[in-house]
Amino acid sequence: MSLRLTVIGAGTMGAGIAQVAAIHGFSTTLCDLSADQLSTAMSSISSSVEKGIDRGKTPPEARDLVAQGLSTETDLSKACADADVVIEAVPEDIDLKNKIFKTVESVVSSHAVIASNTSSIPISKLASSLSAPERFIGMHFFNPVPVMSLVEIIRGEKTSESVIDSIVKLARDMAKEPIVVRDSPGFATSRLGLVIGLEAIRMLEDGVASAEEIDKAMELGYRHPMGPLKLTDLVGLDVRLAIAEVLHEEIGEQFRPPQLLRDMVSRGDLGKKSGRGFHDWSV
Repeated sequence: MSLRLTVIGAGTMGAGIAQVAAIHGFSTTLCDLSADQLSTAMSSISSSVEKGIDRGKTPPEARDLVAQGLSTETDLSKACADADVVIEAVPEDIDLKNKIFKTVESVVSSHAVIASNTSSIPISKLASSLSAPERFIGMHFFNPVPVMSLVEIIRGEKTSESVIDSIVKLARDMAKEPIVVRDSPGFATSRLGLVIGLEAIRMLEDGVASAEEIDKAMELGYRHPMGPLKLTDLVGLDVRLAIAEVLHEEIGEQFRPPQLLRDMVSRGDLGKKSGRGFHDWSV
């Protein structure tokens, strides 16, 4: 019998995870307290699927798989009650996440796995609020989820081997390529990617080169598929700032957020989702 998945948080990441899960045949519930956010997410998923079909990247049957296999729910307890795997994808706020995990643990069955899509908060710190930390794991997807093949799986101090094996299999069943890393602030991907991204912002702040030239340097000189400033725009400057603040506290000065990043977030220049970041996305 196919696993039943619940994805908590109907933002960009949650919607993407739910879309991929449904397309690969999993009965999926997307949960958010906001009915409006769920409506927006479902419209985004529908548009993404249609674009994928038009480009020949998504099979036409994906349309029916999403229509039949993806549902929405505003009640967290109802959404998680029958789930085999719960994937949390809310903002990087440890108090919010812990509140959600306590509710989830109180309603799911004893066999259910609880996963977090966190990109920076230590898994063991999140698991410490649970009575069964051995079933808690990090399952870090990348934006845009339907396109990016990597899933970073993070083992907490008490995560069981059977849970690791089951989540590796789930990632592969979702047509993703998993890597398994030890729990550490920023894990592997956020820690490496953020160092480059923050240094690119400092270079722009210091007038070393334009955003376009900095991105081109990494794309052509190091064969990165996307420059660090364009990638920051895609991820969201607010998201990058939140991760940087966590890693600055946990690791050290190399992750101190540049003032330019703080200023841009403060004035609402958040990247692609706001129409403007280091590049103009309004056209």
